[in-house]
Amino acid sequence: MKLVFFKQIQQHGDNFSYIIADENTKEAAVVDSSFNASEIIHILKAKNLNLKFIINTHGHSDHTAGNIELGSIFGAKIIAYKLSKVNFDIAVEDGDVLTVGKVSIKIIYTPGHTMDSICLLVDNKKLLTGDTLFVGECGRTDMLGGNSKSMYDSLFIKLLKLNDDVEVFPGHDYGPKPSSTIGEEKKSNYTLQPRSLEDFIEFMKQP
Repeated sequence: MKLVFFKQIQQHGDNFSYIIADENTKEAAVVDSSFNASEIIHILKAKNLNLKFIINTHGHSDHTAGNIELGSIFGAKIIAYKLSKVNFDIAVEDGDVLTVGKVSIKIIYTPGHTMDSICLLVDNKKLLTGDTLFVGECGRTDMLGGNSKSMYDSLFIKLLKLNDDVEVFPGHDYGPKPSSTIGEEKKSNYTLQPRSLEDFIEFMKQP
């Protein structure tokens, strides 16, 4: 029987980091190390987990801040989308599947906030969305590498096609609660209300 360890971590600021592990094999991955490295290290050691991957949902420094520290301590490989400017060991692209033990982590390429943004679908149950989708909001597209058309495609063509019961775990604690589901976001997230591409682009220009 597969036992999956999943932990959302928020030690400093509003950034979330995540630990995903197979409790039988003890293989683990960290997603968005951020400023939470000390707490991540504590949990990995307490649970006797072997860190295999450090996965970045995108290259902004508030998500990658702990990469070097964790990599040097645990010898883990840093993973990012192939277009990323992150100093990575392994490049991934849309549809790739990583494994930690028997836990599958599917890469979904979701540009819009940045050109290297990805979401991670864990065992088809949990979706780690980085800065693409938040609880009640979506990521900004007015920063370097941002693109509203790409964000529209990522949200409406890719993420909203997932099952309603898929749990959503964002990169920041911006919403009324730390996680949600695709179904809940369809109903309550004002950025996901049905609209044309042209309307969405105009909508994203609003302050």
